[in-house]
Amino acid sequence: MSKSKKLFYNAKLYVSEGPVDSGWILVDESGKIAELGAHDETGPDSEKTESVDCGGSSLLPGLIDVHVHGGGGYNVLDGSFEHLDGMSRFHAAHGTTAFLATTTTTQHENILRVLDSVSSMIGQLNGADLAGIHLEGPFIDAVRRGAQSLEHIQPPSMDKIKAYLEAARGNIRIVSMAPEVEGGMEAAAFLAGLGITVSAGHTNATFEEMQSAVTAGVRHTTHHFNGMSPLHHREPGAAGAGMMLDELTTELICDGIHVHPAVVKLLFSVKGPDSVCMITDAVFCAGLPDGEYGSVTMRHGEIKLSDGASLAGSGLTTLAALRNALKFTGLPLEMILPSITSVPARQAGLSDRKGSLAKGKDADFLLVDEDLQLQATYVKGKQVYQKP
Repeated sequence: MSKSKKLFYNAKLYVSEGPVDSGWILVDESGKIAELGAHDETGPDSEKTESVDCGGSSLLPGLIDVHVHGGGGYNVLDGSFEHLDGMSRFHAAHGTTAFLATTTTTQHENILRVLDSVSSMIGQLNGADLAGIHLEGPFIDAVRRGAQSLEHIQPPSMDKIKAYLEAARGNIRIVSMAPEVEGGMEAAAFLAGLGITVSAGHTNATFEEMQSAVTAGVRHTTHHFNGMSPLHHREPGAAGAGMMLDELTTELICDGIHVHPAVVKLLFSVKGPDSVCMITDAVFCAGLPDGEYGSVTMRHGEIKLSDGASLAGSGLTTLAALRNALKFTGLPLEMILPSITSVPARQAGLSDRKGSLAKGKDADFLLVDEDLQLQATYVKGKQVYQKP
């Protein structure tokens, strides 16, 4: 008789209330968390239950990446199953259990193709769970485009927005755009009205324009401090607005390259972990050796356009970002964890099923040692990575 449930026991569980020593978690046949408990409670005992001794390892809620373009040599914009599955397996081997496939500014027809293709693969991948799409561009400000294509930047139009929504079949969860460009406020209000998280990204907005954007429904910022008008004492810009406006959750690339470690600590101090959303912004060469990769060059983890003009994504992974945040801020693990679990789940509209260890949610979790080195990754109760 095949065993239908799985009991993970002898683990330090990181639940929302804090760490629980000698905890256990029961996963049902559908890959959901059926029950969980502490050492002073008796775990389920059934001949139909397979037991897994976690050996005292920490069992963390799975890490969620809502802004990732690729990794391991794979690229969202390729749009094929090979590339989406490859990046899902690569990131699962580095702590990610769910992600939003993130586009970039490119030809309109190319965006439509990728949105359609990615939508057809939701629930089909073998690594981290493809939980939806983050549309980054093409509705951005050319002044703050960074590595985004100048040629393909467009002002937001309802025709194009509706075409993207139709191609994505309801799977767009975050849209990064510049609210200050012509038609931007109207587009933000329309998207927010559909329940999509609108993020100010690649924006040259003033502080006052960001206040108007929040009124229109903007609730998120894209890779904060990068690709936006900077904080100045006479014009706080988008960077200052993200820090000061309580309605905004700020994305953070915590690699020590995009944002100085001292400013990482400052952002956590000002916003609090519940308003910081750690991301990787990883691109296809993340995890590969240093070298030239088409239009970009990677050296010591820093990825730039080959002309050196701009950073072009990162080589970061979620577990590395978590370790960096702990180092840069000095905060304990239980305080930092929400920024890469429950906060991204909330911003992507996934809180009903992901982001924490709780009854009824997907059994997405990691087993890690005391140094936060990954032992195994589970997605919906299925092991998708095990340390060799």
